[in-house]
Amino acid sequence: MRRNVWVAGLAMPVMTAMLLLAGTESVTANDQPSAAIAEVRIDNFSFGPQTLTVPVGATVTWTNRDDIPHTVVSTDGVFKSKVRDTDEQFSYTFAKAGTYPYYCSIHPKMTGQIVVQ
Repeated sequence: MRRNVWVAGLAMPVMTAMLLLAGTESVTANDQPSAAIAEVRIDNFSFGPQTLTVPVGATVTWTNRDDIPHTVVSTDGVFKSKVRDTDEQFSYTFAKAGTYPYYCSIHPKMTGQIVVQ
């Protein structure tokens, strides 16, 4: 009888540990979100992050947080937004792997790039 109590008392912590380990994922500090949606903020005359890495098929949304208008224009002609005022957005879905540099056509010194893997 005493042995059954000891086994029953051990079963609960072992099962709890197994359940906790089963739900964990390995994540490193350099991992970026693997979601199919990513965001770039336009703020203080810059794109942030300046370089964003996303998977093929991801949709990137740029949001203008500045008080003045900006655009998002691919240097290769792949995508081009209209002028975006404060809090307006522009989205583009990247179907092919590659590096896509872009800039603001109103303020050409504002640059960024999307790396699609």
